[in-house]
Amino acid sequence: MAGDGLMRVALGVEYDGTAYNGWQRQRIGTGVQLLLENALSQVANDAVAVVCAGRTDTGVHASGQVVHFDTRAERPPRSWLLGANALLPADINVNWAQPVDDDFHARFSATERHYRYRILNRLARSALYRDRAWWLHQPLDESRMQRAAQLLLGEHDFSAFRAAGCQAATPVRVVSSASVTRRNEWLLFDISANAFLQHMVRNLVGSLAAIGEGVQEPEWIERLIEGRDRTVAGIAAPAQGLTLVGVTYPERYPFPAQDYSAA
Repeated sequence: MAGDGLMRVALGVEYDGTAYNGWQRQRIGTGVQLLLENALSQVANDAVAVVCAGRTDTGVHASGQVVHFDTRAERPPRSWLLGANALLPADINVNWAQPVDDDFHARFSATERHYRYRILNRLARSALYRDRAWWLHQPLDESRMQRAAQLLLGEHDFSAFRAAGCQAATPVRVVSSASVTRRNEWLLFDISANAFLQHMVRNLVGSLAAIGEGVQEPEWIERLIEGRDRTVAGIAAPAQGLTLVGVTYPERYPFPAQDYSAA
């Protein structure tokens, strides 16, 4: 129970962010949050407000977003899942629903977020993945990019990779894992941290791409971190290559396992 007769429910949500102005409700344009709340409110027959683990920007996707909401409506998990999906557009989907204790918070209970950035590295563009990857036709050396990615590990001030409008109280983040791997013509940048700054992953990818092209050396990443100057770092990679693939919570919240490899 979430207090005052309210039940708290957690959901696993995925969405293709191409058509949306990010996760959050917007004064202009449509955010994923609005459509999800509208669908859940119809299932509950009462107004529902959701809280997410991590807000995604315009054009960014999610395969492992987690949200919670409080409601007086008593519905089994199957009804929340099927009812919401029947009312949502095809590019937003609820994957699981689970009652949780009122101490659970989708954002504040999370210990890590996991993102994947996908680069298509070949001469020809892709019709099928035009909204799901950054197409770079110039050859990229993934071994150089991987060396640079290892320099991101640990606790650092990531001001050099922070959007100008970022409202986070501190630029310090703890990166627990970061890797660049190649699967034929695909390059995958996977990164996990306790939290992320606005545009942080996209700005990191832009700098890693410059290293992969040979424009910069892998050690450039260290200098960027130490310099804390966004203006000398790489460009921001396009939003469409980025996916929130998972969120980690303490073991007392036994949510379904997340398969990051399929993202």
